[in-house]
Amino acid sequence: MNEILREKLATVSVATLATALFKRGLRNQVIQGVHPVRAKGRNMVGPAFTLRYIPAREDRNQLAEFRNPEHPQRVAVETCPPGHVLVMDSRKDPRAASAGDILVTRLMVRGVAGVVTDGGFRDAATIGTLDIPAYHSRPSSPTNLTLHEALDLNMPIGCGDVAVFPGDIVVGDDDCVIVIPQAIAEEVADEAVEMTAYEDFVVEQVKAGTPIIGLYPRTQERFTAEFAAWRQREKR
Repeated sequence: MNEILREKLATVSVATLATALFKRGLRNQVIQGVHPVRAKGRNMVGPAFTLRYIPAREDRNQLAEFRNPEHPQRVAVETCPPGHVLVMDSRKDPRAASAGDILVTRLMVRGVAGVVTDGGFRDAATIGTLDIPAYHSRPSSPTNLTLHEALDLNMPIGCGDVAVFPGDIVVGDDDCVIVIPQAIAEEVADEAVEMTAYEDFVVEQVKAGTPIIGLYPRTQERFTAEFAAWRQREKR
């Protein structure tokens, strides 16, 4: 991933990115029902590497499956590239865990940028203390084999009602997670950086008592000049 793009996306909110995507006709890019295990105060940014679960069938999903060196969940943990985000399709079912603290720790040590599931994590309290952004629906103690079978790696999936293709750019903040189609990630990032600068200016104005009419959105020309002066002053 282009490191300049990564740096830009690290400075903008998911809310701002959602607006930039909405302008381009993309209304359904925020992964629904997913939130940080624990807020990190920084953005998660990286290309998607995907894992798909299907409903478990009892004759295929016993604990002995974890002894298989080709088990897709274990392979995903060992092959998700550094700087990428592991995104798991757990069918929005948190009754059994998508992963636990040992696997997430391994992802962290390998340099993975973050992990997302529309299911749940076991050992969530421990995962929250790790220095890797992790997003889920809620804590879940049962092993994934109880209800999920890990099947496909790095294929298109659905996560929280969002289509995720390998290589899509995934951004998470302390609120939620959004998926940006790879082909438009650069232009969306550029616009989001500009939007963020103006929104920071607006916040200062509002705190100083300025009404929002004409300011947000900017429909009064005087704010154009004031914003330009603010940017020069703030070196933005």
